[in-house]
Amino acid sequence: SSRQTMGGWMIQLGEELAPLMAAMKGVLYQGRVIHIDETRLQVLEEPGREATQQSYMWVYRGGPPEKPVIWFQYAETRSGDVPREFLFPGGVVPAAGSDPPPGISILTDGYSAYNALAREAGIAGHAACWAHVRRKFVEAAAGRKNTAAAHQMVALIGKLYVVERELRDNSPAERKAARAVRSTPILDKIKAWLDEKATKVLPKGLLGKAIAYTLGLWPQLTTFLEDGHIPIDNNLAENAIRPFVVGRKNFLFSGSPRGAHASATLYSLIETAKANGLEPRAYLTFLFEHLPEARTPAGIDALLPQNLKPEDLKL
Repeated sequence: SSRQTMGGWMIQLGEELAPLMAAMKGVLYQGRVIHIDETRLQVLEEPGREATQQSYMWVYRGGPPEKPVIWFQYAETRSGDVPREFLFPGGVVPAAGSDPPPGISILTDGYSAYNALAREAGIAGHAACWAHVRRKFVEAAAGRKNTAAAHQMVALIGKLYVVERELRDNSPAERKAARAVRSTPILDKIKAWLDEKATKVLPKGLLGKAIAYTLGLWPQLTTFLEDGHIPIDNNLAENAIRPFVVGRKNFLFSGSPRGAHASATLYSLIETAKANGLEPRAYLTFLFEHLPEARTPAGIDALLPQNLKPEDLKL
């Protein structure tokens, strides 16, 4: 079928695109924060595994704010070794350009497998996601008991978001200074509220679980105070992975690991193009037309979505 033919083409393209993807991975390290998330993927013909076993598509969003990279990675497992080996192959921090990169912080949900990655020497800080915390208290507020208490916490978290909205256009240094003055007192109130309520609610209820989740992540939930580059939630990664989740409802599974890797490459190119303001079809047409002539590192760099503008694609 034509779908199989196109799938075959994408698998063959993997090799041709390797230099471009290597260059794009270099840009990933040039920012100060890498957002990470993962979602399920079923792959049918994985050697030594049942077709029903779950595999995973991981997503990393990094790079400078004005040159974002959205990178998809297929892996058989949800192990914390996957992002650790992806970001630090051989335990080495890749250099951003010629200088070693400033310490990179990671921003994740509360999944414990990220803790091993956070211990790597190249990681400056590990931040957790306030949107996940808020969601748990919203769920508790919709429950039958203690709804008033859960609403109090949702309102307190809302105050953190008010500060962030007002600081959106500030520099990282200004953001850090303003958070110290404005967000720290809100966090102190949140922590006092959690400590007080933790002893009074049912541990297995929605509110009890939300409180335990938040207290368990408290060091990571306050990391954003230390660096103005770090957002207070992981929504950038969640938004990056959403097109894959929506697509999965249609295609349901990948036929083979090679197909899953090819799919990850294609998603990386399309979503990175979109994040850099390019129309994906126009970008891919431009890329495939000019890739055969790109024989030098400079030639490859010129084809990265981060180095192109919409008008370049019309030539």
